[in-house]
Amino acid sequence: MIRKIALTAAATLALTGAAMAAGEGGHVHDVDFSFEGPFGRYDQMQLQRGLQVYTEICAACHGLQYVPLRTLSDEGGPAMPEDQIRAYSSQFEIFDAELDDFRPRVPTDHFPANDAVGAPDLSLMAKARAGFHGPYGTGLSQLFNGMGGAEYIASLLTGYTGKEKEEAGSIFYENTAFPGGWISMAPPLYGEDVEYADGHSNSLHHEAEDVAAFLMWTAEPKMMARKQAGFVGVVFLTILTVLLYATNKRLWKPVKKAAKES
Repeated sequence: MIRKIALTAAATLALTGAAMAAGEGGHVHDVDFSFEGPFGRYDQMQLQRGLQVYTEICAACHGLQYVPLRTLSDEGGPAMPEDQIRAYSSQFEIFDAELDDFRPRVPTDHFPANDAVGAPDLSLMAKARAGFHGPYGTGLSQLFNGMGGAEYIASLLTGYTGKEKEEAGSIFYENTAFPGGWISMAPPLYGEDVEYADGHSNSLHHEAEDVAAFLMWTAEPKMMARKQAGFVGVVFLTILTVLLYATNKRLWKPVKKAAKES
C-alpha cells in the first residue's frame, strides 16, 4: 500500500514538473517588498502610490468591492487623513435605497465594484495568488523564497513581451508570468502612466510594484497585527517550554538520584 502511494506521488510530481516545464506555471520573479518577513511592515508611501495607480489605471476595469474606504486611514495601511478619504470617497457614486437615488460615497461605504467588462475584482487577487503560481503551484515558493501574491501581480504587469495573437475573434497578449503564456488583458501599464506627488520614479517596474503592494494590503489589511500576535505567541511558547523543562528536571531529579543509589 505504501509503495503504491509513493509511486502515485512520484507520477504526480513528474507530470507537474512536465507541465511547468512546458510553460503552464509562468515565471514569477522575486521582489523585495517591505512587508515580507516576520518583522516586515507595509510602506505607507508605497501604498498611497499604489492607490493612485489603481484609481487612475486599474479602476477602469477592476473593482475592490470588499474593501471599506474608511480603512484607507488605518495606521498599518495607507494612513490617509480623514478629509482626504472623504474627498476621495465622494468621487464614486452609490445607489441609496432610502433615497431611491444615487449619492456620493462616504468613508463607511466600500470601493465600487466594476464588472462592466467581466474583469475580476482585485480585492482578494493578491491573497488568491499568494504562493500558488499557476495551476500546479504548491505554495512552497512563498514559504521558502518569500514570494507571494504581490510578486505574481508585479510579474504579470511587467511580463508582457509585445507579441499578440488572435484566436476565435479575441486578441491575446504574450505574458511570461501568466499560466499558459497568453492573456486576454492588454498591457495596463507602460511606465510614466501616473505622476506621483512625492516625486518617486514612475517607471514600469515601480508602478507595478506599487500597485502590487497596495493590492496585497487590500487582501491582507491585518497582516501586521497577525505578525505581532504571532511573535508574541512564539515568545510566550518559548518561555513556557523553558519553564516546563526546568520544572520537569527539578521534579524528577530526586527520583532519578534515588533510583541510581538503589
